[in-house]
Order: sequence, then structure tokens, then C-alpha cells
Amino acid sequence: MLALLPYDRAAAVRYAHRWAYGRDPRYYDYEDLGGDCTNFASQCIYAGAGVMNYTPTFGWYYIDANNKAPAWTGVEYLYNFLTRRKPSVGPFAREVPLERLQPGDIVQLSFDGVGWQHSPVVVAASRPRSYADILVAAHSADADNRPLSTYEFARARFLHLGGVYRQE
Repeated sequence: MLALLPYDRAAAVRYAHRWAYGRDPRYYDYEDLGGDCTNFASQCIYAGAGVMNYTPTFGWYYIDANNKAPAWTGVEYLYNFLTRRKPSVGPFAREVPLERLQPGDIVQLSFDGVGWQHSPVVVAASRPRSYADILVAAHSADADNRPLSTYEFARARFLHLGGVYRQE
């Protein structure tokens, strides 16, 4: 049986601010292996969720640099995990319009208009009406309180974290 827990947005944002320009020694830095942005986003989400899903291949977990789910570090895989249709252990999200973003949510950017390449974490979004109203933290071009409007991208999608399922 799954219990529904709230997502601690404040904890996710505190973590994002703490590690935006540094690296938490509990996690490997994938910067030289294609980028660290989704690893950082997953760390922030975990700070607000406190629950991992250890399902091989399709879960969302980190044990060490070589023992992690693809969703922990892959932009598309994180999206697929968070927006899964069937409830399972771990955080979940849904795609929303920009106006619904809140601190602790995730933005995913497509630089080429085809795939998705970046996963910044929302650290401030007060009644967002434009990209300038959304401030993010990110790795792979480390940033904190960076306006989303300062990125050059072809497309963006917005993932609102709705809560966390925990096994009872």
C-alpha cells in the first residue's frame, strides 16, 4: 500500500542554494561525463522527497556513481519517471503551464528543439508570467537565482512536483 506524502519544497530549495556552486560529496560529479544538471536536480528533489524508488532500470535512485537509475542523471529518463502514469514509490510530477511553477519544481530545456538537454531547479517563482519571473539553480554551467530568461533555448517544459509516494 502506498502512502501519499507532501513534497518539501523548502528543503529542495535550501539544498539547491547550498550546492548550486559546489558538489555534495555524497554524490558523484558527472560534469565530465556529459553534464551534472539532472544529477543535481535529482539531489534537490530527493532533499524534498526523502524517498527513492529502487526498481531496476525504471526506478529513481542513487547508491553510488555506478549504481544508479537512468532517471537519476538522464533528462528524458527523469521526465519519464516523474510523469509515470501508475503510482509507485517516489516523487511524482506533471507537466504544467509556466504560471503553475513553484519553488522546488523542475524546468527542462531543449537547446536544439528536438531532445531535452537541461534540468534546472526552480528556486523562486512569484506569480510567474514570463521566463524572467522564474529563478533557477543548476549544475553544468553552475547557477543560483539565475533568471530562466537568460538561457537560450528552443523549448521548455515545466514539471510541478505533486507529492511523494512511500511504501507502507
